[in-house]
Amino acid sequence: MPRTGLDREFFARPAPEVAPELLGRVLVHGPVAVRLTEVEAYGPPGEDPASHTYRGRTPRNAVMFGPPGHMYVYFTYGMHYCANLVCLPEGQGSGVLLRAGEVIEGLTEARSRRHRPGTGGPLSSRALPDRDLARGPARLAVALGIGREHNGLDCCADGASPRILEGTPAAPASIWSGPRTGVSSAADVPWRFWIDGDPTVSPYRKHVPRTRPS
Repeated sequence: MPRTGLDREFFARPAPEVAPELLGRVLVHGPVAVRLTEVEAYGPPGEDPASHTYRGRTPRNAVMFGPPGHMYVYFTYGMHYCANLVCLPEGQGSGVLLRAGEVIEGLTEARSRRHRPGTGGPLSSRALPDRDLARGPARLAVALGIGREHNGLDCCADGASPRILEGTPAAPASIWSGPRTGVSSAADVPWRFWIDGDPTVSPYRKHVPRTRPS
């Protein structure tokens, strides 16, 4: 597989332009490589209420206001990490969430990382089909070994890991778009992009408001 990485200019554009062009590209970290099959775009402050940057810069989202091509990693639901790639020139606060992909290198390593908490080890992951190893943003991060320590990493630097390789871009006719998964604001904005028919694409889930028990 060619190891040429995407350059910074690729990411210095609006996230809805970058997102579909990431499909078919390959995210590599150590021995594991994942072909991206599903992503979501998030816009800049004041424009996209579903974005972490909507209300401006904070210590948590500061990386999204940095140079394009850097990785923004956040912790969610008290248990999961999710990986994003920063878009637009520095200071503008936009990015693409990496939602799902196909593990094409390092299957053994990815599988060893995908165990269910409380089972005492990775044995339960042996029953997972290959398509589920990186099917969903948290699973993708686990399979690749991406965590808080990768927040702010420059994915365009020489020798960077993680790094986005050129791969083989998905054919435009195979790319579909629709509402983003699980967002409560701007829920109908069609900025989720995926490769139609690919088994590693995660199920779409509409946001359901949480209610207190009566």
